[in-house]
Amino acid sequence: MTMNSSNSGGMSSEINVTPMIDVLLVLLIIFMVIVPVMPRGEAAQALHQSRSDVQIADAVVLEVLQGTDGQATVFKINQQTVARQELPVRLAEIYAKRAQRVLFVKGDDQVSFNQVAEAIDIGHAAGVDRVGLMTPRVLAGQ
Repeated sequence: MTMNSSNSGGMSSEINVTPMIDVLLVLLIIFMVIVPVMPRGEAAQALHQSRSDVQIADAVVLEVLQGTDGQATVFKINQQTVARQELPVRLAEIYAKRAQRVLFVKGDDQVSFNQVAEAIDIGHAAGVDRVGLMTPRVLAGQ
């Protein structure tokens, strides 16, 4: 705050807004740089029953089931049990021959989403382009 004396004999006080504007411009630049680098989630697309890009007969369904130790230790690809260690290799073999790289993931109710997300990451590493999550409502046809 500065005090100026004018010719009229009275004192006037004025707020110097220049430092405030400088601070606001710096904050604006910081937020403009930070916002594009903020992490995003997985892109989702809701499919209706009438629209289907994938033939159901060709669909690859990965089931993530809870093992006896409480962890997601049982994996099934189209009803065939696959060990955790050979899951990336098996998925890579399946998707090496396919034009449409779509994987449907069905998680057990007792398995946490982190364990299902790990299976999705394994699928992405094996060459899957799109992932569909099979929920109880989808399975019921709703």
